[in-house]
Amino acid sequence: MITILRAAVCAALFLFQGVQYAAAQDVALTSRDGKIELSGTLLGFDGVFYRIETEYGELTIDGTGVDCAGPGCPNLENFVAELWLSGSATMGKILMPALIDAFATRNGYRATRQDEDENRFTFVLVDQKSNKTIARFMFRASNTDEGFADLLADEADIVMSLREMRPDERQRAREAGLGDMTGLNRSRVLALDAVVPVVSASNPVRGISPLMLAQVFAGKITNWNVLGGPDAPIDLHLPDDSSGLAQAIADQVLRPSGLELSKAVTRHPFPADLAKAVAKDPFAIGITSYAERRNMAILTLTGTCGFSLDVSRRAIKTEDYPLTAPMFLYFPARRLPQAAREFLAFTRSPTAQIVIRRAGFVDQTPEEIPVEDQGNRFTNAITVAGADITLEELQRMTATLKPMARLSTSFRFEAGSARLDAQSRSNVQQLARALEVGQYDARRLLFVGFSDGDGAADANREIALRRAEAVRRAVITAAVTVNLERVVLDVDAFGEAMPMACDDSAWGRQANRRVEVWVR
Repeated sequence: MITILRAAVCAALFLFQGVQYAAAQDVALTSRDGKIELSGTLLGFDGVFYRIETEYGELTIDGTGVDCAGPGCPNLENFVAELWLSGSATMGKILMPALIDAFATRNGYRATRQDEDENRFTFVLVDQKSNKTIARFMFRASNTDEGFADLLADEADIVMSLREMRPDERQRAREAGLGDMTGLNRSRVLALDAVVPVVSASNPVRGISPLMLAQVFAGKITNWNVLGGPDAPIDLHLPDDSSGLAQAIADQVLRPSGLELSKAVTRHPFPADLAKAVAKDPFAIGITSYAERRNMAILTLTGTCGFSLDVSRRAIKTEDYPLTAPMFLYFPARRLPQAAREFLAFTRSPTAQIVIRRAGFVDQTPEEIPVEDQGNRFTNAITVAGADITLEELQRMTATLKPMARLSTSFRFEAGSARLDAQSRSNVQQLARALEVGQYDARRLLFVGFSDGDGAADANREIALRRAEAVRRAVITAAVTVNLERVVLDVDAFGEAMPMACDDSAWGRQANRRVEVWVR
């Protein structure tokens, strides 16, 4: 919970030595004319609004129109915003501290870290001019499961997660009065990462298909000779099963193949432990995050059609690499203190995107990729074109796209759904904000739909066109203040004409179903 309550309790105990914890939470809010009074338990205060539990349920009251009485009333003159963040250790120990330091520097604050133990620490922000404490950001850096548990127990304001919220967690959050945690402004993609298979640098194997990767970790393939390596057993390594990364691995690697994880897996509580174990064992294979790849070799994802996909910062940002792992912040339907709101706004700024990149993660800043920097995409399109893809259509695609540059902002859909995936929903907001500030004024943006090769080419192109139009509408809807007379937003589609991966697997077809944005 927003912990002015804790500050209020401490102050009350200092002033009223005999007051018990429960009594110190009691408040009475009275309107200025004295005609209305509400009594209850103080749940939070953000510097302006009180959040109290009353006989009428939980209420949020504007503090400018009421007087507060009772031992739980906060100190209005020396209010310190407090925010509890819980969840992913990768985010809590690496990414968030870097962002808080940058936020403090930009606002003229001094950020001081206070460690309670290995996983619990606080950042205190002090105004350098007045020497007044502005905010305390308190962290419990453990794993995603613990983060959601703390939120549901009202012991955290924000969850740091390496996976999307589970349906059962979403339902329990609703029942706890936290609102729809998957709704607009209840979750945010902070940065991007990816799930990568890794081996020792001494291992000769350098590529693996997603299906074989799933079979390896399901215990169906147990010897390296099946993968073109030596005659030796395969040792399996994964993050701890309570981590969001491990759960993302299960979702993206095993579940699409309908396989269950082998019991012969060594689990590691920290990414550094996994990296150390795999790096020193030539017969080991692990799955970790791109940001935690350290001194291990990353295996290329291969396909039977001859396509292969290497992970890179750009491939993660475009989602051309299929095993992406967005890093989420989740927060309930309640008002956060102003300092917290300002920090969250900062995380979307250009400065924050630079910090994210320097911390080893993938930022969300749109990049323009010229045709000459896009590898063999057009050559591959010609190579794999079937009888349904005419020379005329390939020429039309080349003539349309070659004078343009591709934005790194792409859009993909959840498996078996017309709903955009989490990264793409974040991309809608990113592109909308860029349009609102005039970043693409006097330019043309073309939303281009592509499909997999399952079905007739004409039908696939029509589906791809509808998806492109849906993405265009979503961006326009999100860009509330954009002047559409200053930018051209068009749609087109080329269906299955430019695949990113082989169509012989679910993950390949998923990678091929996308909407790209091209700009001129």
